[in-house]
Amino acid sequence: MGENMASAPDENPAPTVLLAEDEAMLRFVAVETLSDAGFQVFDAVDGTAGLKILQSDIRIDLLISDIKMPGLNGYQLAEAGLDLRPGLKVLLMTGYAQEPIPERIKRAGARVIYKPFDFDALSALAQELLAERH
Repeated sequence: MGENMASAPDENPAPTVLLAEDEAMLRFVAVETLSDAGFQVFDAVDGTAGLKILQSDIRIDLLISDIKMPGLNGYQLAEAGLDLRPGLKVLLMTGYAQEPIPERIKRAGARVIYKPFDFDALSALAQELLAERH
């Protein structure tokens, strides 16, 4: 019994999400919601911290990033993520309704969710993105 339990995570690993959000409360609730939905979540307080995670050998299936952050913004983080990890799924968060998405990020299949949003909707959109094939 112990052997099967030890090998189970390797057989079907939880999808991994990198969440970059500078607003602490939003980041906290998003991490809790995504974790409850079965994701393994790595969180970053800003784009620079997110980039360090993307540059590591940690497996990341989906990048969820706020667009407006101090320093490295969500677009810059997404561009770097697509350079470092071809095929990376991207979900951007913004409070600005008419936020133009750079063409390269659009072509990569990125989606946008607008604040304020329901956290269950965030989780559902993350699952939907990971189910898509490009």
